[in-house]
Parts: sequence; structure tokens; C-alpha cells
Amino acid sequence: MAASDPNPRSDRPASGTTACLTPQAMRERLEEEVSRAERHDTQLSCLLVVIDNLEELAREHGGELREQTIDYLAAALRRELRRFDRVGRVARAEGEDLLVILPGADAPRGEIVARRALERLRAIKVEVAGARQPLEISVALAAWRRDASAEDLLAHVCAAAPSNGNGNGAPAFERAGSA
Repeated sequence: MAASDPNPRSDRPASGTTACLTPQAMRERLEEEVSRAERHDTQLSCLLVVIDNLEELAREHGGELREQTIDYLAAALRRELRRFDRVGRVARAEGEDLLVILPGADAPRGEIVARRALERLRAIKVEVAGARQPLEISVALAAWRRDASAEDLLAHVCAAAPSNGNGNGAPAFERAGSA
């Protein structure tokens, strides 16, 4: 697999490092950020990046393609975010997607990041079997509200996301509002 990126940058992660936290690490980080937002009365938003056609591509070209694509997209997202924002994997019934935690970001700021991420990720194509194929990307946004748990926020952003494989007519960006 090779990814074709019209906006390459020299700040890719060094070989052997990842820009993508594990699902367990992301859940722990989300709990920390919700706790911090409660203590300091600050904003918090989450984005869920769904690669709608990833499972189909993985079935056709192997599971390694899935892993490489998720890692590549996470690295591309990292370059668009602040240092303290976090990108990692999250498991859903539909498959594994990317979760982005945006500390200090309210819903309007989260929407700006979501639209920028969507534009950036849709420019990336995957090369398999000598052909370049676009990825069908959708992004969901949820903003945390006081007294909502990390699980509530995660459930809210996941509920706003389209199911994998329904790229036919699914909205590219979905805003869930506050959790």
C-alpha cells in the first residue's frame, strides 16, 4: 500500500513512531480530559473520523491495508492539530475509527477543526494493486457538557457518525451538539 498525498510535509513521524494512540489509551485520555474540563470549567470537543470504505478495501486487499491507512491518516491529522490534541483509535461495532480529542475547544471551534480535517483527509488516496483509490471520509463532532462522563461523550460522538460502509449519500460532516 502506498498513500498519495498532494500536501506532503516533512514533519511526518519518524519511522517506528506513531501518531495514533491505542483504543485503551484514548479512553483513558478522554477520561482525563473530561475530569480536567470539569475541574477547570473549560470546553472539550471530540471528533470521530470514519473511513467509510476502509473495511471494503481491507476485505479486497488485506488487513494490513487497514492498519497502514489508519496510521497514515492519524499522522496526517496530527499535523493539522495542536500539540496537546490527541488522535487515537476507537473501536465501534462498525469497525475501528479515529477519535480526536480537542481540549479547550467548544462546538464552533470543533467544527472548524472538523471541516479542516475533512478537507485534508479527503485529499489522500490509497494506492492498491496499481490503482489510486479515494477514501470515503466522514467526520462527526460532539461537544462535552458539564456532568457528562467520558462514556457519554464517546457515545454521543459515535451516535452522530454514519455507519461504516454507507458512504452512499452519508453526510460528510455531522454535528451532534453537546453530550
